[in-house]
Amino acid sequence: MAKDLKAKDRKKLSKKEFALPGKRKYPIPDKAHARNALARVAQNGTPAEEKKVKSAVKKRFPSIGKKKAKKS
Repeated sequence: MAKDLKAKDRKKLSKKEFALPGKRKYPIPDKAHARNALARVAQNGTPAEEKKVKSAVKKRFPSIGKKKAKKS
């Protein structure tokens, strides 16, 4: 579960730690927040925002979204 990101801590984040840096939306400082950003943009974002967030998360955390191989 993602650690709560307080307003004070959010303001300290650099632009590169947001999936949409121009708007400072969808913070992705760690994997938990990146997963949360994907869920939130799927619920509330526009298709363009969703595409940008997915791209930013994939660039920063390539392992997110990859399916694990099932063991037989």
